[in-house]
Amino acid sequence: MDIQATPAHPACVVNCAWYDGEGRRHDLALKQLSDKLEEGAPGFAWVGLYDPSEAVLLQLQEELGLHPLAVEDARNAHQRPKVEAYGDTLFLAVHTAQMVDGQIRYGETHAFLGARFLLTVRHGASLSYAAARTRMEREPELLRQGPAMALYAVLDFIVDNYAPIVDEHRDTLRTLERDIFSDTYRRSIVVRLYDLKRDLTYMRVAVSPLQDVLAQLMRSQAAQGQLVVEQVRVYLRDVHDHVLRINDSIDTLRDMLGTALSVNLSLVTLAQGETVKRLGAWAALLAAPTLVTSWYGMNFAHMPELQPRWAYPLLIVGVAAVCIGLYRLFKRARWL
Repeated sequence: MDIQATPAHPACVVNCAWYDGEGRRHDLALKQLSDKLEEGAPGFAWVGLYDPSEAVLLQLQEELGLHPLAVEDARNAHQRPKVEAYGDTLFLAVHTAQMVDGQIRYGETHAFLGARFLLTVRHGASLSYAAARTRMEREPELLRQGPAMALYAVLDFIVDNYAPIVDEHRDTLRTLERDIFSDTYRRSIVVRLYDLKRDLTYMRVAVSPLQDVLAQLMRSQAAQGQLVVEQVRVYLRDVHDHVLRINDSIDTLRDMLGTALSVNLSLVTLAQGETVKRLGAWAALLAAPTLVTSWYGMNFAHMPELQPRWAYPLLIVGVAAVCIGLYRLFKRARWL
């Protein structure tokens, strides 16, 4: 995390800056926000928080004139992805994802978009938006479009972080596909396939609603005019396309994982059937001589086949012939 406490900022305040009409950055203290907004100078404020305290949220509620219900949602941090309008301010909630120690960790980002400010509140596993700010600062002509363009940079950063996770799961599936068709059954393969499908299912829950969020954001209007101008909508459409592509990739991988699980189960069942057939064939080969020789274990006085001189050799030949016949029969049927 890039959280750094300064004399003007609590530790949870990652960034608090004013971008003037030329896109230049000027750092501010939180208590200066309302005064700067009242000045009427061109530009907007961009504030970033990470797991903020209630006191900081209440201070920003007063400084920026945020609705109490939206602030309460940002404090609780267990929201579904959504866009809600509160007067001339939009409130967004989206889910974030990142890989931590080989596992997907999820977080939330809440954003307050006003005509002259953008406030982002991060919770849980969420990468810093310093890269998005740096990108915008390198292109001041974009920052001149207002806080909606800054929101685009944040959303684009969130969506771009989904792609490496999907790619990593795709590579893992390709590696597992070779093990799925191996001759030996390994329980760890099935467990890994299930884990991958579970991760992608959870990720789809995070990614899929973002399509509606972006669609609503492009259609949204504030009570006193449009918050998202047409120039910004073009960029949001690009993010929407990326979300669609990632969501399609997730669905495709989930289908492939489901197929892989079914194929693995079928191969295990076939292998077990082959084993049962071989055991059955060998059991039949052993049963034939056992049946014949068991007759001679009976203490009967009158057994005509015991008297002839060649009875015993003929019995051996007969048993051998039966066994050879059964062996050839099973071999032809591919049971052996």
